[in-house]
Amino acid sequence: MRSANFPRRRRPLSDLPRGATIRRMLDPRRCPELLTPAEMAEADRLTIAAGTPGIVLMERAGMAVAAQAARMVRSRGKVAVLCGPGGNGGDGFVAARLLESWGYPVALALLGEPGRLRGDPGLAASRWAGAVHAARGFRFDDADLVIDALFGAGLSRDIDGDALELVETVNAFARSGRPVLAVDAPSGVDGETGRVRGAAIEATASVTFFRLKPGHLLMPGRALCGRLVLADIGLDEAALAAIAPQAFVNAPPLWRAALPRLDASAHKYKRGAALVVSGPAHRTGAARMAARAALRVGAGLATIASPLDAVAVNSSHETAVMVAPFADLAGFARLLADPRRNAALIGPGAGVGEATRGLVAAALTEPSAESRAVVLDADALTSFAGDAVQLAALIASEKRATVVTPHEGEFARLFRGRPEVTELPSKISRARAAAAALGAVVALKGADTVVAAPDGRAAVGFDLPPTLATAGSGDVLAGLVCGLLAQRAPVFEAAAAAVWLHGAAARALGPGLTAEDLVGALPRALAEPLLAGQPQTPLI
Repeated sequence: MRSANFPRRRRPLSDLPRGATIRRMLDPRRCPELLTPAEMAEADRLTIAAGTPGIVLMERAGMAVAAQAARMVRSRGKVAVLCGPGGNGGDGFVAARLLESWGYPVALALLGEPGRLRGDPGLAASRWAGAVHAARGFRFDDADLVIDALFGAGLSRDIDGDALELVETVNAFARSGRPVLAVDAPSGVDGETGRVRGAAIEATASVTFFRLKPGHLLMPGRALCGRLVLADIGLDEAALAAIAPQAFVNAPPLWRAALPRLDASAHKYKRGAALVVSGPAHRTGAARMAARAALRVGAGLATIASPLDAVAVNSSHETAVMVAPFADLAGFARLLADPRRNAALIGPGAGVGEATRGLVAAALTEPSAESRAVVLDADALTSFAGDAVQLAALIASEKRATVVTPHEGEFARLFRGRPEVTELPSKISRARAAAAALGAVVALKGADTVVAAPDGRAAVGFDLPPTLATAGSGDVLAGLVCGLLAQRAPVFEAAAAAVWLHGAAARALGPGLTAEDLVGALPRALAEPLLAGQPQTPLI
């Protein structure tokens, strides 16, 4: 950027209008509701209708942006502010004014004509005393920080024209190693789906307000947002009750109360028993890891249902996990008949084909004295490729609590020929559609794992480390779900908690983990949600 664009004059520190200060930063894990851009607009409307002027909300938002920018740039570093024609641009004008009053050299460019700004953005622009440069040809080569206030999370069209050129220039700036701060969401990221609308800015950090949007957590948006900063700007908390959001950050406040807890009368049979189906002798490792995870997460007993040719292999590797042989479908049904076995997992290493379909059907339909939950993963799902209708019919027959845990490939195979499920724009909407179609909770795995229930609730993974992308990791996750269901945790909460615990174990281990390591790290992962805020039992 030409240095002439940065004014040399300094104005004294100005006060914000009364009530305009940012209140506090929020922890997204303690404010788990996710709001779509439309729901966020409704929260704005309700707050304004209750008596808070829109310009006050805009001043608070701009203050949050300016405060974060000051953390990211060196003292008196040069700041380029790129404003769009809407509310995001208004936030940018406020941030620019405040930063300039704090002594930072600021240059501001507007995408559009200043005279066309209306309402609160127009008022915010009128309070900016500096130059307003045209976006076309605006250069910021020697800036120390760029603030992206072009478009917010509600962007509803692809970026093109001058905006596209500006986005590409900002990304070249970012790739040179200098920071970019996005307002609400990086321009070009769809706040509802996380998808890129033509092109998107690669931000170092993003400041958003009141609650996160789904696009902050769903890929690829999550990777483009950088560090997420959530600011309280005084939106009315009562608006949440009116909006009744159904999507959440997957964090302990969402499911902590539903986690199974031990009391003095606990014994192994009260803690439930998990039954995990093994594959043949050369494919036993997946089931063993799943069974160990079920036991480690708290199930009182875990048993591997082993084909006869795999009994020796499974027995030689297990101690706390038991091994029960079965020769055929009738033998498996006898294992299911044990009333203590109240959760079954089929899929890891089981093999694809009619035999596995039969095992799934037995788990879902065989009568049981106690309620039995079922987890279906991997080969169990692929065995129903293109036949989700039949799987749904089996689930509906006894209405058993069921969780399916596909990765994207298994999801596509299971719902082959069902574009009403597979071609929805958002991972949340796809997981919800699948849950409704199957009558089961769906954990659609990935860096942004979504857990969805047939009633529309959805939880999105917030901090799942990439180290989980290793062989056997999904088997451990399925075992965690099974172990929590064995302890009679509610089905949606069990799946969501398992996903979080899976990630927490990986975070505790750090780089170099293998799937087997995850099982051993579970006690550390369990400590936070189980012990947080809980009094310790006195010795006397």
